[in-house]
Amino acid sequence: MLDKTFSPAAVEGRIYAEWEASGAFRAGRRPGADAGAEPFCIVIPPPNVTGRLHIGHALNNTLQDALTRFERMRGKDVLWQPGMDHAGIATQLVVERQLAEKQQSRRDMTREQFVEKVWEWKAESGGAITQQLRRLGASCDWSRERFTMDEGLSRAVLKVFVELHKQGLIYKDKRLVNWDPRLQTAVSDLEVESIELKGHLWHLKYPIENEPGRFIVVATTRPETMLGDTAVAVHPDDERYKDLVGKRVILPLASRPIPIIADEHSDPEKGTGAVKITPGHDFNDFEVGKRHNLPILNILNKDATLNDSVPQAYRGLDRFKAREQILADLEALELVDKIEPITHAVPHDEKTKTVVLEPYLTEQWYFDVKPLAEKALKAVEDGRTRFVPENWTNVYFHWLKNIQPWCISRQLWWGHQIPVWYGLKMDENRHIDFAGPSSVRALSSESFEAFVAETEEDALKAAEEYYGRPVEIGEDGFRTDAQRGGLVFQIFRDEDVLDTWFSSALWPFSTLGWPDETPELKRYYPTSVLITGFDIIFFWVARMMMMGLHFMDEVPFHTVFIHTRVLDEKGVKMSKTKGNVVDPLDLIDQYGADALRFTLALAAGQGRDMRIGPSRVEVNRNFATKLWNAARFCEMNECVTKADFDPATVSLTLNKWIVGETRAAAADVTGALEALRFNEAAGAAYHFVWDVFCDWYLEFAKPVFNGSDEAAKAETRAAAAWVRDQILTLLHPFMPFITEELWARTAEHAGPREHLLIQSAWPSLWSLPEDKAAHDEMQWVIDLVSGIRSIRSEMNVPPSAKIQLVLKDANAETARRLQTHRDVIATLARLADARTDGALPQGSAQFVIGEAVAALPLGDVIDFAKERARLEKELKKANDEIARFDAKLANEQFVSRAPEEVLAEQREKRADAAALAARLSEAIKHLG
Repeated sequence: MLDKTFSPAAVEGRIYAEWEASGAFRAGRRPGADAGAEPFCIVIPPPNVTGRLHIGHALNNTLQDALTRFERMRGKDVLWQPGMDHAGIATQLVVERQLAEKQQSRRDMTREQFVEKVWEWKAESGGAITQQLRRLGASCDWSRERFTMDEGLSRAVLKVFVELHKQGLIYKDKRLVNWDPRLQTAVSDLEVESIELKGHLWHLKYPIENEPGRFIVVATTRPETMLGDTAVAVHPDDERYKDLVGKRVILPLASRPIPIIADEHSDPEKGTGAVKITPGHDFNDFEVGKRHNLPILNILNKDATLNDSVPQAYRGLDRFKAREQILADLEALELVDKIEPITHAVPHDEKTKTVVLEPYLTEQWYFDVKPLAEKALKAVEDGRTRFVPENWTNVYFHWLKNIQPWCISRQLWWGHQIPVWYGLKMDENRHIDFAGPSSVRALSSESFEAFVAETEEDALKAAEEYYGRPVEIGEDGFRTDAQRGGLVFQIFRDEDVLDTWFSSALWPFSTLGWPDETPELKRYYPTSVLITGFDIIFFWVARMMMMGLHFMDEVPFHTVFIHTRVLDEKGVKMSKTKGNVVDPLDLIDQYGADALRFTLALAAGQGRDMRIGPSRVEVNRNFATKLWNAARFCEMNECVTKADFDPATVSLTLNKWIVGETRAAAADVTGALEALRFNEAAGAAYHFVWDVFCDWYLEFAKPVFNGSDEAAKAETRAAAAWVRDQILTLLHPFMPFITEELWARTAEHAGPREHLLIQSAWPSLWSLPEDKAAHDEMQWVIDLVSGIRSIRSEMNVPPSAKIQLVLKDANAETARRLQTHRDVIATLARLADARTDGALPQGSAQFVIGEAVAALPLGDVIDFAKERARLEKELKKANDEIARFDAKLANEQFVSRAPEEVLAEQREKRADAAALAARLSEAIKHLG
C-alpha cells in the first residue's frame, strides 16, 4: 500500500543508488534494446572542479537529463558524457587562499610542490558538484567521467598545441593584454567584467614647450598612467590646435618632452578635444602609437607597482598610492585644471574581482583562429549545425566575423603547462653568445631557440639534433661534462599554462578518447545536441566548433540549444549583494528534486528569461502530491496493471475517451521534446495529469468503481492502471524519482516490473484508434460542468446550494448525453435536477453549449440586483487599475528611468487586472 504522502528525502538517495547499480546510465545496449540502436550523445558543459551547484547548473542539467532519459527510453544508445574542468584561475585561487590561512604562499614553494597541493585539494574537496548533480538526478554515464587535467585529455591538449604550432597558427608575440596584478597573469578580454564605480575625471594641464603660460588640457580617470605618456593627440580638423600640431609639451613631473600629433582617434566633441596617448597602457593608444611610430613605455611592474621607467619619487609605489602622490604633486604645481565626479565602468578580473591593469605590455602565446573561424561560420551557414532558438545564430556570427588572435597563455602554475622548451640560440656560425654557465631565464626571448614537442623526451631529441651535442634539462644554458664528451647543453620548459578554455574547446572529441581512434570516438562523434547558456557561445561553443572541424573534419554537434538566464520570482537578476540568490540544494531539501526539475522545465521557454523561486517550486511539489494521490486512488480502487490489457479494445465511452487523450498527450510531449521545447513538453504532461486524468477521468470513474457492473468496473480499472503507467513514463524525464518510485510500488499487487522505469520503453501510441464520438461526448460533459462551475463561482453561489439546470433547444444527441451522464454531472456541478424540457426560467444565468442554452435559475439563491452592483463595482475598480498601469507605461520618463524588473512587474500586474476585468464582464453578461 502506498504511503499517505511522498517523502522525497526518504527515497531519492535509494532510487539513485538503484539506477547506478543497475547500469542504467551506461552507454551501450539497455535491456531489450535493439543491437543496432541509433547513438545519441550529449557532452556536459564541464562544471569547474571548484564549483557548487547553482540554479544555472540546475537548469542546464535538468534539460540535459530530460533529453537523455527521453532518448534512452526511445531505444537509442545514449551517452551523456560527464566531466569537470580544472578551472585554472578559480582553482589556483582556492588553494592559494588555503595556503594563506596557514601563513604560506605558493611563492615559498616549487611549482611541483604547489601543483601537488592542488591535486591533494582536488582529492579531498574538489568535485563536490558531481555529488550535487546526483542529488538533482543527473543520469550521466559516470563510468566515463573525465577531467580536463587527466592523462588522456592532457595528451590531447599537448598534441593539439604542437600540431597548431607546426601549422603556424600558434606563435609568440609581445602585445598588450589585460593583466591581473593579484595572480600576475594575463586574462582574456572576455574574462574582464566591467563594474560601475564612482570615480573622478581629472583635467590636467600639460605645458607647451618654450611657450610659458600656455597649456593643453587633457582628461584622464587614471592619472598615474600619465608618466607613460608618449604624445598628446588632437583631431586633424580641430581649428583650436592647428598651430600646436608638431610642437611638444613637457610631461609634468617627468620633465620629458612629448609631441603633439594629429590623429582621428581624438574626438573634438569630447572634453577639450585633446587626449593623452599612453601606448603601453591603453589598447586604443597602442594603435595610435603604431600609426605614429611612438615609443611604447611600460611604467608598471607585474604586481601593479610603478617601475624604474618613472621618476625616483614614484618607484615602487602601488598604482593607487602613486595616483594620490601624483595628484598631490600636480596640485602643488597648479597643473590640475578641474576635477569632475563621474560614474564609470572599471574593468575587473571576473574571478578575482581585482581591478585589471588595462592593458599591460607582455610577451604571450597567441593562436591565430581566423582560418578556423571561417570553417565554423560556414558550417552553421550550411546548416550542418543549427542553433535553437535560431536568433542565437546572429550572436555566433558576430563573434566569429570579428574574431581576433586568441591569447592562450596564462602565468599560472595550475593547468596544462605549455609544451615548449628553450635553449640558447646559435648564430649562423653555430656560435652562442653567452658567458655562462648561470641561469639563463633572465635573457630576452630573442636569445633562445624554442623546441615544441608533446613530451620532454621529444624535446630533448629535437634539441640534440639542433646542437649536435648531448642535452639535458636545466637552466644554466650549458655545462662541461668530460664523461659526456665535453659540452652538455641545457633546455628548460616554458612556465606558462594554457587558457582553461583551450582544453575545454577539445571536449567533444577528447572525452571520447582522441587522439586515439577509440570505438567511442567512432560511435558517438559528432555528438547530437549541446545544451548550454547564452553567455558562453563564444567562450566555448564557437571554440569547440573551430577545433572540432579542424581536427575531426566534422562539426562537434548537430544542434546547439541555448537557454537564457534564471531570474528570481520578481524577474530580478540574482546576486549575493541583493540577497536574492536561490540555492537549488536548499530547494531540493525543502521540496524534492522532482519539484525543482519540473519547475525549471516549465520555465524553460525558448529565448526568454525564466523566473524561479520557492513559491514556484512549491506549486510543483503540490503537482507531485497530486500525482501521488492519484496513484493512491487507483490503488484503493484496485487498478492494477494487466499485461494483456489492449487499450484499442475498450468499449466504454469513458475509456475510449481517456485512451484517445493519452494518445494525444504522448504525441504532444514527444513532439515538444523532439523540438527541444521543454516548457511545452512539461506543460502538456502537467495539463494531461492534472486537468484531464485527475480532475475529470478519475471523477468520471468513481461511479463506475462504486457501481455494480463488474465488466465495466474491470475495464475501467485496467484502463486507469494503463493510463497511470503512461503518465509515469511521460513524466519520467522531468520527475524521475517519484515516477520511478510509483513504477515499482504500483506493481506490488501484480508482481515486479520487468525493468526499472528508466530502462522502460517510451510510449508509442500512434496506432491507437481516435474515437471522435467518444471525445466529443466527454468533452461536452466537461464543458457543461465547467460552465456551471464558472457561473457558480462568478455569482457567489454558496458551495452547499444545489441548483437546477435547464437545457433549452437540446437536440436528441444532447438529451441522450445528459441522460447518460446525469448522475456524474449532478455530482460534479452540485445540481438538484437537470432537464431538457420547458421554457427558460426567470432570473436565470445562462450560457451556450453547442446548439442548446444552459440556464441556471438562481433567483432563490442570490439577489441579482445586488450581485450585478457588486460585479460592476469590481469591474470599475479593475478598469481603473488598468488605466493607471497604462498611464505609467505610456510615461516615457518613467519607462526610461525604471529598472527592467520594475517595468516587468508593472506589465504583469496590468495583465492580471485585464484578466480580472474580462472575467467580471463575462459574469455580468451571464446575469442577462
